[in-house]
Amino acid sequence: MARIGFIGLGKMGGRVAKRLLNAGHDVVGYTRTSKKAQWLLDSGMLWGDSPRQVTERSDIIFSMVTNTPALLEIFHGDEGILAGLLPGKVYLEMSTVSVNVSRELAQQAATKGAHMLDVPVSGNVVHIAEGTASLIVGGERKIFEQILPVLLDITPKVNYVGPNGQAILMKIAINLSLTTQFLAFCENSAC
Repeated sequence: MARIGFIGLGKMGGRVAKRLLNAGHDVVGYTRTSKKAQWLLDSGMLWGDSPRQVTERSDIIFSMVTNTPALLEIFHGDEGILAGLLPGKVYLEMSTVSVNVSRELAQQAATKGAHMLDVPVSGNVVHIAEGTASLIVGGERKIFEQILPVLLDITPKVNYVGPNGQAILMKIAINLSLTTQFLAFCENSAC
């Protein structure tokens, strides 16, 4: 089993972390409000006092936060993810954020000898909890293949789409098309 770090234990991230715990992985987590993570601590998750500490204690690091500013906050600084990255570590960013920022963070991780994959989720809290969400993965293919068994512990629906940033672009395209599909469904139902 893997030594996994998880940063951002909100509604979605907490449920991903729980699936990893249930699969038998050692998980150390961090979120700004530790009280929100108590249910995961009660399930066996270990606590890290900062994103850096979580990163230092893990071989595979996940993050899932609200938006690009939140991602930059946990990634940079003396206590951020980048400060704790070492050669060979794999960082998986699951938030739906700016494509350009994601690519920049991947380049910064590479300067430390680490690897980054962008892994946005297609689905909601229920899909995560049930293991029916889809993961879209962008980054180095060999790193994707190395990390695939861990991703399959989250859901069997894992799709590699190309280099860093491509997964986020695919997620945005899916989100944009959902509105059109929903509108078409509503118009068809009204007939």
